[in-house]
Amino acid sequence: MISNVDPQASMFLASLNIVQNSLAQASQQVSSGLKINVASDAPDQIGTLLQLRANLQKNTQIQSNLTLAQTDANAADNALQASIQLMDSAVSLATQGATSTSDASGRATIAQQIQSIEQQMVSNSQTTVQGRFLFSGDNDSSAEYQWDPTAANPAVSLIPAGTTPQATRVLEDPAGGTFPVSLTAQHIFDNQDSTTGQPATDNVFNALNTLYQALTNNDTTGITNSITLLHAASTHLNTMDAFYGNVQSQIQNANTFASNYNVQLQTQISNIEDADIPTAATVLTQANTQLEAAMTMEGKLPHTSLFSYLG
Repeated sequence: MISNVDPQASMFLASLNIVQNSLAQASQQVSSGLKINVASDAPDQIGTLLQLRANLQKNTQIQSNLTLAQTDANAADNALQASIQLMDSAVSLATQGATSTSDASGRATIAQQIQSIEQQMVSNSQTTVQGRFLFSGDNDSSAEYQWDPTAANPAVSLIPAGTTPQATRVLEDPAGGTFPVSLTAQHIFDNQDSTTGQPATDNVFNALNTLYQALTNNDTTGITNSITLLHAASTHLNTMDAFYGNVQSQIQNANTFASNYNVQLQTQISNIEDADIPTAATVLTQANTQLEAAMTMEGKLPHTSLFSYLG
């Protein structure tokens, strides 16, 4: 029996296959820039790589949320700064109205200015960013308060009457945990006594309305007493602004952490899947050289045919 398997040819084909595989892999790495193009390229690394990519995607989403929250916090801070300035003006007007040199007519004029301040304060409570009401808590599609010039006392009303909005939204910190990022208009401008359910001493709307009523009634004692409420309300607004100042700091710190973590994750992913281009290029050159040499040598070797076995 004549064997049709040439051991020399089989060895040549096996070696040729190895060189061609090396050539194909190096070529793929050079063209794609990756050393892992399919799972079979590094099966032991796929689990780690997928987890790193999932972490990167989550971190990117957190960065997007932080950017939006930063815009909201800045707008809230601006609104509260403006509200504090309005309250300072109200204190100045109240002091003017409490002097003995002011008469009923003068106090009526000041009352109109106070009412204008109150209206602006309501407008600040309706601050929006991209159509969202910042101080409306979880229901940010509508304003919590409206200005009602037809109402005698108060001239500010809830929408709808009697609602108690909640602000339960929190922001995820890439370093771990969460932190609150918003307050409701009721908490900021219409603080209530938890025991009596009546306006607290530092209630902004109530302080302004109390002053307005005292000025309208030419009540000097009432005007003087309202100044205490105005100061308390001003302190409350500064406390609320400090909350948003803290939010801004937390967001900034979270952004810094997220940016650094993003670089870390991208570096880890790169270390696993990115090809070493210079090395791959060298392998590609060597494989091409080996392939050409092998083909040249194979062509020069003597070949045995069927006629070699015939006499």
